[in-house]
Amino acid sequence: MTIYDITRTTQMGRTAEWPGDVPFSFQRTAQMAEGASVNLTAITLSPHVGTHADAHYHYSDDGEHPDQMPLAPFIGRARVISIPRERGAFTVEELGERVRGAERLLIHTPHSESDLSVFPLEFPYFDAAAADWLGACGVQLIGVDVPSVDHLTSKDLIGHHTLYRHRIVIVESLTLAGVPDGDYELIALPLKIADVCATPVRAILRDLR
Repeated sequence: MTIYDITRTTQMGRTAEWPGDVPFSFQRTAQMAEGASVNLTAITLSPHVGTHADAHYHYSDDGEHPDQMPLAPFIGRARVISIPRERGAFTVEELGERVRGAERLLIHTPHSESDLSVFPLEFPYFDAAAADWLGACGVQLIGVDVPSVDHLTSKDLIGHHTLYRHRIVIVESLTLAGVPDGDYELIALPLKIADVCATPVRAILRDLR
């Protein structure tokens, strides 16, 4: 069985964070080389660094935190489609009939093949029409290989809020390089962390064949 690891490696100084957000860093708090019985580290990061699932609380005061999010959307049959768009809003025409029958949709753009240590200042995103189309098609989860389902300077977060209205969960900053279009089994479970706005995930695809 083929397993595709679609998670970005989180590495200090090599994983770009949202401009102004807390970057990933770590410190060694105990080292065997210095006489400790084990090696220990402490980490600091925004939960939006690297591959992560947004909690509904991220864009709604009464939304769920990661420990309260439904788990079913994060595991199950998923469809990967490629859309060669580097910026601007996804269109209903681009999504089209390829979305029908997909409970989980992962969109592969050229950003999967870009330098993941550089934060992109332009990337594709969802407007209300495209997000509503996913809802009309019965999609439960949307996964993207870019930092957000809204554009960089968005304040109204139309993409997030429209997807939320359809109860579609969001996984961002995947890497889909080398993954052929098609249907797979997705496993991308959120960590059970209370009171925060997002959580890192280890996202994989398993070949159904």
